[in-house]
Amino acid sequence: MATKMAKAYVSKANEYMNLCIDQGNSRTKVALFKDGVIVKNLLYRSFTSVDVERLFSLYPITQSIVSSVANMEPAVINALNRLSKRFVLFDHLTPLPIKNCYQTPETLGHDRIAAAVGAAHLSPEQNLLIVDAGSAVTYDFVSAEQGYLGGNIAPGIKMRLTALNQMTKRLPKVEVEPDALTPLFGKNTKEAMAAGVVRGLVFEVKGYMRSLKEQKIAFKTYITGGHAPYILNAMKQKDVVGEPHLVLIGLNCILSSLECKV
Repeated sequence: MATKMAKAYVSKANEYMNLCIDQGNSRTKVALFKDGVIVKNLLYRSFTSVDVERLFSLYPITQSIVSSVANMEPAVINALNRLSKRFVLFDHLTPLPIKNCYQTPETLGHDRIAAAVGAAHLSPEQNLLIVDAGSAVTYDFVSAEQGYLGGNIAPGIKMRLTALNQMTKRLPKVEVEPDALTPLFGKNTKEAMAAGVVRGLVFEVKGYMRSLKEQKIAFKTYITGGHAPYILNAMKQKDVVGEPHLVLIGLNCILSSLECKV
């Protein structure tokens, strides 16, 4: 009986798409999943209810989930709730497919725990270091046995460069391109600032990795977020994996795990 029900569930799952939405500080990432695979991904500077209506008109979406670091427009939430057969506004009360050991789950960033779920899905039963390089840089650790154990938060690349400019008298405003190869030591002020910030972040990531290795912990590192290319360009290591859609993959896993409980 259980086998027949499982087959029926798989057959039913093949008929629809999941819509996953990750609203960050500066942009909104959207992905459509079919059978656990991304079939379409989109990036919005401003995501509105009109965009929701258009997505549902173009694709056979039946379920949706939203994660937001800020407050999403009520019109967007209303449209998703109206058009979806199942809609999940992801928060700390949403059931997870991994254990969350954070002491204050209500204050944990939704994108952080979603990324942890995504990494655990891609590399099950492994210890994982997850680096999400966005407006802020977060470092999170998932244990193969105990689930999400916690992490740290640090300023992102733009935040560090902005601080140097605004909190000093003479340092200029500097921007760094993701594919720029920063030198070890700059030969002018702008280059020195760019190299100091980007190299400093790379050394920071390597420091976390070194600390885990010193504890004799075998682990895999995932790097995601809009500024991930800055780090990946400077780190050519086999145990470091770049996955730009890690949060979205995690959201789809959360939504799919809820399906199984119906």
